[in-house]
Amino acid sequence: MTTQDVPNLLQIFSDPVTMRYYPATMNEEETMGWIRRTLDHYATFGVGFWVVEEKLTGRFLGQCGIIPQKIDGIRQMEIAYLLVRHEWGQGYATEAASACKQYGFAAMGYNKLVSLIDVHNTPSIRVAERIGVQVEQTIIKWGKEVRVYSVSR
Repeated sequence: MTTQDVPNLLQIFSDPVTMRYYPATMNEEETMGWIRRTLDHYATFGVGFWVVEEKLTGRFLGQCGIIPQKIDGIRQMEIAYLLVRHEWGQGYATEAASACKQYGFAAMGYNKLVSLIDVHNTPSIRVAERIGVQVEQTIIKWGKEVRVYSVSR
């Protein structure tokens, strides 16, 4: 991801339907902050959100990656994904999340990965279940009920 990805990411962040389970939509300035945090994650943790593109055409599909999250005061690494709405239902999120899971275990040496999903976000729950991530607990995070899904090596 680079600062050149602002227009692509705004396809996601400015869409209220896509951002339904996030606190709010984002404007261009907030999207640039998102990218800066992502670049900081690359430098600090060696991972972060990566751009998801269609392999043959390079068409922007969304983002997926491994990002740090605090759960009960402990940093855990989360598989997270967010795609452009018109790309939903095509298997891209499952493919990208599965690749992140493999990368996290094989390349980064993580023993456990989590996904934090709003209890009402059925499509994301299905993606998590398809890649073998199982419910561990339900917590309150970002002012709402969130399920912590996890998978271990």
